[in-house]
Amino acid sequence: MIDADATHLHLTIDGRSVEVEAGTIVAAALVMAGAGGTRTSVSGQPRAALCGMGVCQECRVTIDGRAHMLACQTLCREGQVVCTATLTCTTTDN
Repeated sequence: MIDADATHLHLTIDGRSVEVEAGTIVAAALVMAGAGGTRTSVSGQPRAALCGMGVCQECRVTIDGRAHMLACQTLCREGQVVCTATLTCTTTDN
């Protein structure tokens, strides 16, 4: 069921504008945006959120310039910039 009164947030994931509902975690936003993963392993294999509770550390991304943030433990915020290891991102003014 879709709540017509739900607040939506706008963030940028790997340079693409994404809209999500308030209360969405970054890991879910990555999936909705079709991001291919959050980082690569030392052998070059794509990685993504596995445990969903911050233990495995596979969901690490750069958020607003801060590296190694856990996507599964971070709520989306308006204007947030999320960068996966698959793309080098820079923070832009919105």
